Amino acid sequence: MTKKDEEKVNRTISSLKDHGFEAIYVKNKDKARAEILKHIPPTAKVGIGGSATIREIGIIPRLKEQGNVIYDHWNEELSPEQVLETRKAQMTSDVFLSSTNALTESGELVSREGIGNRTNSMCFGPGKVIIAAGTNKIVPDVHAALKRIKEVAAPLRNKSLNTANPCVETGVCQDCNLPTRICRITLIMERKPVLTDILVIVIGENLGY
Repeated sequence: MTKKDEEKVNRTISSLKDHGFEAIYVKNKDKARAEILKHIPPTAKVGIGGSATIREIGIIPRLKEQGNVIYDHWNEELSPEQVLETRKAQMTSDVFLSSTNALTESGELVSREGIGNRTNSMCFGPGKVIIAAGTNKIVPDVHAALKRIKEVAAPLRNKSLNTANPCVETGVCQDCNLPTRICRITLIMERKPVLTDILVIVIGENLGY
């Protein structure tokens, strides 16, 4: 990590703490996985948000080894009805794991999605929320965060889903109005929610979208 990148991470961590979040930096996804496991006893019911980052960390296999009950709606073995119930269960899990689409150096977390189970669970319901994000998601402010979502996160996620949304071809949000649009709900966490315990783990790698 360059000196400039280190300063950016330090500003982000400091600002998040000023805004009431617990925030730490770890060097790589292996250390992130170890840190997350510290907060999850085998008896905990764990919700997994729609997050490529969480899956890249490799935490889900470890939780299965521990014997945790896991609410993961990306599980391909689930029926549509079970997927819906799993999304609902995430909102009352003991621990909810997710990422965010952007972290700002000024201390905000900005997330956008199409259904709401992830953004809802990040705010209220679970006993503890752990948000993991690579340094590639750090931007200066909320304006830059929204720009990142439109130009990076949303097109990449649409591409992974193989949607017919125009951003797949153009590489940037076209503010479409298609039924398959995934950008419908935007959550800007300016401060830690009053009743929610949130740990933000900033990881020194490029992860997720």
